[in-house]
Amino acid sequence: MTDSSTQSIVVASTLGQVTEIITDFPSYPEWASGVKTVEVFEEYEDGYASRVRFVLDAGVLKDDYVLEYEYAEDLSRIQWRLVEPSKVQKAQVGAYDLDDNGDGTVTVTYSLSVELATPMLGMLRRRAEKMIMDVALKELKKRAEATA
Repeated sequence: MTDSSTQSIVVASTLGQVTEIITDFPSYPEWASGVKTVEVFEEYEDGYASRVRFVLDAGVLKDDYVLEYEYAEDLSRIQWRLVEPSKVQKAQVGAYDLDDNGDGTVTVTYSLSVELATPMLGMLRRRAEKMIMDVALKELKKRAEATA
């Protein structure tokens, strides 16, 4: 069974700053809770990462996986998919959609669809989902607003 979630947050920062934080994968361990190691395996000609390995250790959620990234030409959408199953995930598809509000803020919408390798109790799944969304949005907002 695939579980999908979407949440949005308004960030007091520029579109360029938010995009820079999202695409600076090696810096994730500095601000994203549970992310222990990030390694860029491959890049596109423009320098943006195409394949990235993540090692997570967030207590109950531990995993090691590789994502493949694609970018909208104007960087308003950054999307990814799991390259191959990990010990925790059969599949993962996600995206950041970035909308410049024209007032010095950016609305960041995070979408994630994950198919777990083994069934998980609803309570544990919701807890893991909340942690992932909090990192993806709240910690991104904190990082972006601190550098704005």
